[in-house]
Amino acid sequence: MKIGILALLFLSIAGAGDKLTSLDEASFAKLLAANKGKVVLIDFWATWCAPCRAELPQLIKLDAKLRAKGLQLIPISADEPEKEADARKTLRQAGFSDAAYLKVAKDDDKFIDSVDAKWGGALPALFLYDRNGRKVKAFVGEASMQDVEAAITKLL
Repeated sequence: MKIGILALLFLSIAGAGDKLTSLDEASFAKLLAANKGKVVLIDFWATWCAPCRAELPQLIKLDAKLRAKGLQLIPISADEPEKEADARKTLRQAGFSDAAYLKVAKDDDKFIDSVDAKWGGALPALFLYDRNGRKVKAFVGEASMQDVEAAITKLL
């Protein structure tokens, strides 16, 4: 399902609601483009990933702390489509109410390469983009929140 930039902007304003927005390679690029002007932290996570679930509330707190300065946290669940309800529940329980996404790639390898050619798809994975939409840092595996916050603060 391809999503237009206006729809993505609306979803960013409207919040997560009852459904995660499907995201493929093309709509991922559009999502980044729609958030130019902000420092964007993409969080790839899954409900079956214990480190992901542990990291999520910390990322949400960091987002709340730095959002006024221009940070935008965008969680993208790597769960299978039939687990979407579990992913929504996990996000709500962690306190996240903004727009969130579900990776629904036609080709997982192409999707992963479109995010970062060095990323093998391991979770959790954080990708930090500057205000121009340029990826400046990747955190693959469990990340120190102090390191993540320091990297973000340099861009704000």
